[in-house]
Amino acid sequence: MKKYLNAIIVLIAFHSINVISQDDVEEIVVTSAFIDTSEINNPLYVIDGSEFSDGATTSLGDAIDEYLGVSIADYGAAVGQPIIRGMSGPRVKILKNGVVNRDVSGLGVDHLNDVDLNDISQVEIVKGPSSLLYANGTIGGIINVVDDLISSKNFELPEVAVGYESQSVNDGNSEFVNLKGNLGGFNVNFGYKNTDFGNYDVPSGAVIHSEEEHHDEDEHDEDEHHDDDEHSEEDLGYINNSDFAVEATKFGVSKVTDWGYIGFGIDNLESVYGIPFHGDEHGDEHGDEDEHGDEEEHGEERIFSTTDSETFSVRGSYNVNGNLVNEIDFTYRDSDYSLTEDHAEEEHDEEEEHEDEEHEEHAPTVFMNEAVEYGATFDISNDSSTQKVVVNFVDEDNSIVGEEAFMNPANSKEFTIGYYLSKELGMFDFDFGFRLDQIERSGSVTEEEHDDDHGNEHGDEHGEVDYYNIDDSTNSFAVTLGRSLTDNLGVSLGYASVERLPSSIELFMNGPHMATGRFEVGDPNLNSETSNNFDITFNFDNGDFYAYASFYITDVDNYIALIDEEEDHMDEDEHHEDEDEHHEDEHDDHGHGNLIHANYMQEDAEFDGYEIEFGRSFDLGSGELALSFGRDVVNAEFADGHNVPRINPARNIYSLVYTQDDLLFKLMLKDVEKQNDFGEGETATDSYQMLNTRLTKTFNAIGNGELKVSLFANNLLDEVARNHSSFVKDEVPLPGRNYGLKFNLTF
Repeated sequence: MKKYLNAIIVLIAFHSINVISQDDVEEIVVTSAFIDTSEINNPLYVIDGSEFSDGATTSLGDAIDEYLGVSIADYGAAVGQPIIRGMSGPRVKILKNGVVNRDVSGLGVDHLNDVDLNDISQVEIVKGPSSLLYANGTIGGIINVVDDLISSKNFELPEVAVGYESQSVNDGNSEFVNLKGNLGGFNVNFGYKNTDFGNYDVPSGAVIHSEEEHHDEDEHDEDEHHDDDEHSEEDLGYINNSDFAVEATKFGVSKVTDWGYIGFGIDNLESVYGIPFHGDEHGDEHGDEDEHGDEEEHGEERIFSTTDSETFSVRGSYNVNGNLVNEIDFTYRDSDYSLTEDHAEEEHDEEEEHEDEEHEEHAPTVFMNEAVEYGATFDISNDSSTQKVVVNFVDEDNSIVGEEAFMNPANSKEFTIGYYLSKELGMFDFDFGFRLDQIERSGSVTEEEHDDDHGNEHGDEHGEVDYYNIDDSTNSFAVTLGRSLTDNLGVSLGYASVERLPSSIELFMNGPHMATGRFEVGDPNLNSETSNNFDITFNFDNGDFYAYASFYITDVDNYIALIDEEEDHMDEDEHHEDEDEHHEDEHDDHGHGNLIHANYMQEDAEFDGYEIEFGRSFDLGSGELALSFGRDVVNAEFADGHNVPRINPARNIYSLVYTQDDLLFKLMLKDVEKQNDFGEGETATDSYQMLNTRLTKTFNAIGNGELKVSLFANNLLDEVARNHSSFVKDEVPLPGRNYGLKFNLTF
């Protein structure tokens, strides 16, 4: 409601705008939303919005997973957190129109990147100097989702777009409507999309239950039938609790004048999605023995998350045309976000409820993020160079309340000054970016006090609380030098030093995290990460044939990783003492049962890898056929020689695209190799081949309208596929074969 009141205030303010007549301002058609030029410096990709509107509805990470250097860490269909060149989590920032999308995806691997992909203009995946202007700690890079909700140009004609989509793998569907027009001199943009996907299918035998490795066949001979019931999910052919439903609404108004533009936008997303895997703190989720020696049987448990986000944004630009400053772009965003994780169990009879009362009393856990961010970018370019100066301020509150509150409330304040320069130096193109961040993080850590009832496992008892206030500054810079060697061949060298202050989770985490099956412990004394990256890129293009190759080395000082404790490193005396104190609860190791103990630790690490791609286009019939091959590789090791965990393996990507007037046919094979280079506590991940295809045909509709019909099929080979980066790769494999149909009507 607060966002809508803000919107009304801004609308009233619009009526008081006095349009100042100036000379006509030349309109610049841009490719990059970042630097207002026809090229974006040192990108990985700039992806047209039609790739999202014509293809299958999916998570942001899954939608860009086929691009070289980009992969995902999935947790079911709803969650696909992006990875860039092996870097993930807080090292990769998701932006919406140049401002960080402040959800709670950083507070859990089972939390989705809550961003609306309906009616977007493009997605930019960026590294290098220009990315430093928009987010701190971007060792991996940034992913910017761009739309025209707050339009900087007048809509020429009213436009109405409606669409429908159906998918087979989840018996799901999606509908959307978008309205755009200019009413009384104001650009009005409205969008609505509703998606409802059920549990998704997987190939037979795809699910691997981690506890199966520890079963004693002799103990369960007499309970074979029960065991089959408990693990029948393998034979169901689908992943239970993998459903996903989201309702996204957005509304924007802008006013374009001779001196620039100003506008506001409201985004609201509400979703419900199942959690397809949940760690078992007490070791009884699958039927442990009770005190009478009988095996407990529990109802099927529904674990799910609901999200509700409301974002109010103001964005504009003022053409100063002064001697020093040409233009000022300004932004303001107020975000309220909540994610509630809850449990629901099937009904039991009274006797079962009495015996199993402990397992049915699950209180919800609420993750909240409230943030205010505002900033301005000053264009001080001249005839010889492009120059930008940015100032930005963020005040962000994170809190977790409820049964599984594994971190106390935390606050972050960030103040940024950044500078960007792009200039031609003779035969070289020179790009430079710098940012200085003053960051203050405050939080606390509660030390648990175990008792006979384990009352403090979920924060019911008060332990000793230590308070921390971390006030530090970080400096980052990046430079790129490019040169054309021939008319068709160019080369660029890049160096970047990016400093990242530890996130709130890495500092203050201290509790059971069921989504990862771990008891995770942060460290308030962690130092900043410093990444030193060198890359060299070659580009060749003669019209019919192109080739691309990029090689990089990234040394990270004080790399922060979640490392599992090894059992053989446990202090034996401590183990025996714990055994005596909790003899009646032998399965409750260290008071947290089956959970793996893991700590956020620091060690120097080195990432190296490459991306290569080459392709050829041919005239075929009345259209054009384009063939390409690409390969990406990431290697990551700590200084002591062991592997950084959850690094995805090498991939080969083969692509065929045929275009003819109003017809587009795409066929893509992603060949993912086996990952044998795994970290502590991990296992190898088998190879798989993912074959995807799409056929899109455009028909003329009434007037100037058009109808697009897309037929798509993903995982045509129905492969058993797992992402090595996923914490639940065995229990939650990727979806099986998926056929779909999509209609987009615009008039």
